[in-house]
Amino acid sequence: MTTVDDVSGPSRVAGPDEAISAEELQLAARNHGIPLEALRYDVTPAGLHYLLIHYDIPDVDPAAHALTVGGAVDRPLRLDLAALRERPRVTHRVTLECAGNGRALLHPRPVSQPWLVEAVGNAEWTGTPLAPLLREAGLAADAVDVVFTGADHGVERGVEQDYQRALPVADALREEVLLAYEMNGAPLLPQHGAPLRLIVPGWYGMAHVKWLRDIRVLTEPFDGYQNAVAYRLRQDADDPGVPVTRIEPRALVRPPGFPDFMSRKRVLRPGPCTVDGRAWSGHAPVTAVEVTFDGGTTWVPATLDEPTGGAWAWRRWQVSWRATPGRHVLGARAIDASGRTQPVEQPWNRGGFANNLVQRVEVVVLAE
Repeated sequence: MTTVDDVSGPSRVAGPDEAISAEELQLAARNHGIPLEALRYDVTPAGLHYLLIHYDIPDVDPAAHALTVGGAVDRPLRLDLAALRERPRVTHRVTLECAGNGRALLHPRPVSQPWLVEAVGNAEWTGTPLAPLLREAGLAADAVDVVFTGADHGVERGVEQDYQRALPVADALREEVLLAYEMNGAPLLPQHGAPLRLIVPGWYGMAHVKWLRDIRVLTEPFDGYQNAVAYRLRQDADDPGVPVTRIEPRALVRPPGFPDFMSRKRVLRPGPCTVDGRAWSGHAPVTAVEVTFDGGTTWVPATLDEPTGGAWAWRRWQVSWRATPGRHVLGARAIDASGRTQPVEQPWNRGGFANNLVQRVEVVVLAE
């Protein structure tokens, strides 16, 4: 008898010298990161924002789409998009980052979507706050988790499923969590979750359920695949791990100069220049950024621009550098108000999650 196990294998870690596979390249063709030169934009244009699609982009008719709220509530709800648009409308600028950002840089490499460092974007999301809707439905006194179900359906590691993620009740009731129907002032694009998606500021992208169709309140912890199996920080296959939640601090350098086509190494002429980039954290505001021009041997403080988008948006940093002929390795590390910073050695885990290792940007400064 044929089963889903025949098309979906277990998770694995690549061998010591194993190259990127055709399956990983297939994933990389479907999904894409932000071009690093687009770090110049305060708000990432929708077409440049990072994108991860677990299964297929579902065919959702906005005119017929409705959101249901049920489970352990006093008053189950059903709202179409028109009803949601009639509710209070707010806009938040939020940095989203994929939990697997940096995975392909790990050694050994977890085999999955082969992200380098570009799985991020900073957009303006417009919608209605989730918390008032949950309060209107009337959460049971013993409610524990709130489960969000998207319209996308597939198989992952042998498990057929709708994409589902849960938030603890306390996190679901944060006032900044949104049911979003617009991105950067325009209706959501199909690949970004049209016609409705969840936005959970400060959390990695797996929590921001796209094509949202159902919200269910549970009185026990949610044991669905994406919560209990997929997004866990574990060291081996038998380790139950801990859940992936908030975004670890990260700074990215906007590569200076111009690139070599294949290697993306940067070429720069000698002399003074400004090196800049973006920094963010889901735990607390970024308070400092340090920059290296010698691969981490020495660090200098950068200047942080004033925040432009509120508590959940990335922040621009900049530093002056006199580029001298030769080869240099640039990088930056963010420090947030909670004291967290970026490691200079890889924080390995079996899923390749939350790897905020300092970026390396190779620069060749031409002779004068």
